[in-house]
Amino acid sequence: MRDWWKQWLINLGWSQSLLLGTLDIVLVLALTYMILVIISERRTLWMVRGFIILMLASALSGRLGLPLLSFVLEKLVIGCAVAMAVALQLEFRRFLEQLGRGEFRQLFQPDRLAIPKSDSVIDEIVEAVKELSKNRIGALLIVETTGPIDERDFSVPGVKLNAEVSKELIQTIFQPKTLLHDGATLIRGSRIVSSGIILPLSGRTASRQLGTRHRAAMGITERVENCICVVVSEETGSISLAERGTLNRPLTIKKLKESLEALLSPTGDREAVAPGLLSFVRQMGGKALALASRLLRLPSTASRDKK
Repeated sequence: MRDWWKQWLINLGWSQSLLLGTLDIVLVLALTYMILVIISERRTLWMVRGFIILMLASALSGRLGLPLLSFVLEKLVIGCAVAMAVALQLEFRRFLEQLGRGEFRQLFQPDRLAIPKSDSVIDEIVEAVKELSKNRIGALLIVETTGPIDERDFSVPGVKLNAEVSKELIQTIFQPKTLLHDGATLIRGSRIVSSGIILPLSGRTASRQLGTRHRAAMGITERVENCICVVVSEETGSISLAERGTLNRPLTIKKLKESLEALLSPTGDREAVAPGLLSFVRQMGGKALALASRLLRLPSTASRDKK
């Protein structure tokens, strides 16, 4: 009787430690899942994966009794964490905002992609930019890449249009004598949502060759990560593309088209990693429960069926 009681206590201790270890792993995977849901750009994901590998190496070196290597890796992890906090400040800001609003469900839900831009829409944009650049007419286009932009991120929302994208309409909007030519034009899917939008300006020190449109394109892409901006300079006719606060310039028409196709394609530089991680978490949870049932010597479903 005493042996059975001791064995039961031992099994109970092992099961508790196993459950705590499993809970620890599940919580870490859940946190990783939230980060990967928020960050879906492939190059950024590679950086996050490298950071995770570095943390695992630091923890493993500590378990193996390698104090010097563990010390170096620990300091390296801290330095990389600070660097990532600066490089991914937009993602961290979004994460903290959702956490502060109590939007816990949204943290586990990947963003739904907007309506993919067809080749015809991209061609219309490129042809319009080509004519505007040729005639040295200034223009600023905001193109959504994923979910819709919150209008509260604009200084002035602008005038609603809700019209089909066409090169003629884009060129007409930015004619110097029209009332909406000074603002930005928002494109969502295959529709021109609004025009005459006033955007927040970037606080970065830019080149003297860059005007208000370029600073506005940098400012909105710094604040909102799910959009890009196409800018046509009024003075030189040069074409620029702003993404995540970075301005790529000058671009040729061919390069602009290639960039838009890469950024707006549903199979472009984005990667669906969250669903795969979710299935992995489910598999790990099932294996952990099966192992726990064996340690606790609980009858399995198959043995119950036999009985």
